Amino acid sequence: MGRITVREKVLRIRDGAVDERVDTLVAEEPLEIRLNGRALTVTMRTPSHDFDLSSGFLVGEGVITRKQDVLTIRYCAGATEDGVNTFNVVDVSSAGDVPVPEASLKRNFYTTSACGLCGKASLDAVRTKAPWQVAEDPVRVSPPGLAVLPTRLRKAQRVFDRTGGLHAAALFTPEGEPLVVREDVGRHNAVDKVIGWALREKSLPLRGTVLSLSGRASFELVQKAWMAGIPVVTAVSAPSSLAVELAREAGITLVGFLRGTSMNVYTGVQRVDQGAVPAPRSSTPKA
Repeated sequence: MGRITVREKVLRIRDGAVDERVDTLVAEEPLEIRLNGRALTVTMRTPSHDFDLSSGFLVGEGVITRKQDVLTIRYCAGATEDGVNTFNVVDVSSAGDVPVPEASLKRNFYTTSACGLCGKASLDAVRTKAPWQVAEDPVRVSPPGLAVLPTRLRKAQRVFDRTGGLHAAALFTPEGEPLVVREDVGRHNAVDKVIGWALREKSLPLRGTVLSLSGRASFELVQKAWMAGIPVVTAVSAPSSLAVELAREAGITLVGFLRGTSMNVYTGVQRVDQGAVPAPRSSTPKA
């Protein structure tokens, strides 16, 4: 799809100098996700990897858990009055044994995908849907291995280099090798695209992996990690209080403020090899 970026004329003012130039902006368009022909949610996204985004969203909501749950994914024609395919409506056809969500859940789909929930009811809802026992994952990580993730994630953000306006999410091995990187104007969409890729590759649950986020760690992103079976989540910014509470409940190792060799481990500290942390240098000169 050629709609990831758009070009716009701007008036640039720098140090008193004024000139006109063409700037590259990240595209933002609505995507309506349907399940078996019925609308579930609309999200604002960067047009790319829409099928992975749609299936990843359904994994995060507990509707599907394996590739066999999805029969087909297609763009819907006739989205406009003249029948033109806008490539902004995706319909997912599920297998016959996949329970169809109740109509009353439609509001919840919008809420969880857009801004997160809050309170004990949210934790209870995720707990009852989560299909994987993430707390049992024996994966180990080291501070030096985690420290390289933001730099490697940033280097893989090709569209960000041109626009400066995208979030990113990536899966890494515990050794810091990238498995998949996705960008989007919405941080939750970037994670959905990663999880949708994993579903397509028949890699769920994502045991022994690390999810790296370019921004903050919110409740909804930790929720998506749990629903995909991811044991370690890192973010360059802060987590929310409810994200920490959910990570603790799930048994996820949650790392925030991951910047260089500095980081805060909020939950799941047993997975972090503290013996790999260099001893602090003494400020006292040697005799």
